Amino acid sequence: MHIAIIGNGISGITAARFLRKLTDHQITVISSESDHFFSRTALMYVYMGHMRYEDVKPYEDWFWEKNRIDLKKGYVEKVDFNSKSLHFAGGEHLVYDKLILATGSTPNKFGWPGQDLDGVHGLYSLQDLEAMEKHSEGLKRAVIVGGGLIGIEMAEMFHSRNIPVTFLVREDSYWGAVLPPEESEMVRRHIVENHIDLRLETELKEIIDNGSGKCNAVITNKGEKIACGFVGLTAGVHPNIKFLKETALEIDKGILVNDHLETNIKDVYAIGDCARIQNPQPGRRPIEAIWYTGRMMGEVVAYNISGKKVKYNPGIWFNSAKFFDIEYQVYGDLQANPPENHQAIYWEHKDGRKSIRIVYDKNTSTILGFNLMGVRYRHEVCEQWVHEKANIETVLRDLSLANFDPEFYNEYEQDVLAIYEKQSGQKVRLNHKRSLTKTIQFLRKKLSV
Repeated sequence: MHIAIIGNGISGITAARFLRKLTDHQITVISSESDHFFSRTALMYVYMGHMRYEDVKPYEDWFWEKNRIDLKKGYVEKVDFNSKSLHFAGGEHLVYDKLILATGSTPNKFGWPGQDLDGVHGLYSLQDLEAMEKHSEGLKRAVIVGGGLIGIEMAEMFHSRNIPVTFLVREDSYWGAVLPPEESEMVRRHIVENHIDLRLETELKEIIDNGSGKCNAVITNKGEKIACGFVGLTAGVHPNIKFLKETALEIDKGILVNDHLETNIKDVYAIGDCARIQNPQPGRRPIEAIWYTGRMMGEVVAYNISGKKVKYNPGIWFNSAKFFDIEYQVYGDLQANPPENHQAIYWEHKDGRKSIRIVYDKNTSTILGFNLMGVRYRHEVCEQWVHEKANIETVLRDLSLANFDPEFYNEYEQDVLAIYEKQSGQKVRLNHKRSLTKTIQFLRKKLSV
């Protein structure tokens, strides 16, 4: 059997690796972006000089031949599902028995005049990184459009080379659709502290051509002209599926898949950013362009193709990132505009760069989630509390179990507990001694779930 995988990101490569572990089938991974798999999230560190490109490739180049995974560099223009063949831009074609679509995402463009000029790029592909490098020489200013995680990465990259940045954010707060108001304001302050020209409630209207096909300024919705030599489009991404839209494949924003990641066409699967789950679990979105969910999908699809039926179950929501020097973690159900039954305990350090938000159901007192800025908690511990719907007072009593590395980080359990006691009028006895034995027992319990 020949299994073809279009896309060599984390989803496609995980699928290939697990298929090789589980089967002896012929495997071909196809990509027009790069010869080998690389860590997309590490691209920023290559630009910043912390890593070389070869350092962001998790596997040596000889790994693929040794594991009998064929790599093909090429752009698939058309998929003929009837004949089970892939047609490439160069005229070649390749026949498959089973097909995995792992085509990833592409940056959003909203029809802005000038959006296709030279010097206008996103931050998703290896080619985007190369474009940033090319245009950085002598760059006087960059303008970034869109206030999500990719935008803040691009801002930090330019900032690392002392290139001035203007950041256009449509909303009245930074990432306000995701972060609660206090955390959003914390990030806003930190962005400004790093000398980024942050413009809230400001949208891109037009990108100006210098007369030679390159950008040299933007016009905002407020009529202001900002001179720049680079425009970063980071206003979100969407599934990279344009070449599949005129086919029999069922598509609704993304490629529709069932719980086994199967499409409506026999022997065709979709995983990662391009896949849209038909029946997502409560609290999960149908499309999640997240590294770890892509990895999970790759593993699940490999089991299903190898005959071991497994349903995709992403579990409890988790994400992590950083905003310049502030680390960010979220576990469970955290909403920028929460429903009435969500009660929050919010503590913020006096330095304005650390905060802990614990959310619970005020009707049942069960824990719902954690939002952490500049403070690390153990993933396994937080996930277990949310999974077992632990009582908020139980969580507060044993909060020290969640501390990631108390030998090197301060602990703030007493401060958090004091806020809860003031809000609720309840007294809770804190478990001051952080028992190593108890932590090990807790983590073993998590692994057995």
